[in-house]
Amino acid sequence: MCPGFRGDSVHLGDRETLALKLRGAGLKPTRQRLQIARLLFAGKARHVTAERLFEEARTERHPPSLSTVYNALRDFARCGLLREVALYGPKLWYDTTTGSHYHYYVEQNEELFDMPANAEPSLAIAPPPGMRIVGVDVVVRLKKAAPASATLRACRKEA
Repeated sequence: MCPGFRGDSVHLGDRETLALKLRGAGLKPTRQRLQIARLLFAGKARHVTAERLFEEARTERHPPSLSTVYNALRDFARCGLLREVALYGPKLWYDTTTGSHYHYYVEQNEELFDMPANAEPSLAIAPPPGMRIVGVDVVVRLKKAAPASATLRACRKEA
């Protein structure tokens, strides 16, 4: 049960503030949830996968299991504390900025980051009859550009 948490971004540090935020979102502030929330919300906006967050948490005195990390992220997203970003396959990213915005994804190093607001495309999408749009997810996939000479050599080898 998640009683309508509203917020564009949640960045908090101290334990009691995190506990209040979790309670406000309808979640019981267990030790594991507080630990994961601290890793997520203590600093700037973040984009993480469960596996990356688990690796960070492994340095803690009592690290949570990978399944606990998955469950907490799922619960946080369900209650509006995180935004899920699905790229391809079964891997999900979790974004601490929950408001409407778009992303860039760099394939070589699996890096997801926010697109600046001034670069976001303007989309006019009409929903089908009887439906309403609840969100639009845009992910621009990127690869590092090769120098022109390397591209030319690669083309010559293929010929």
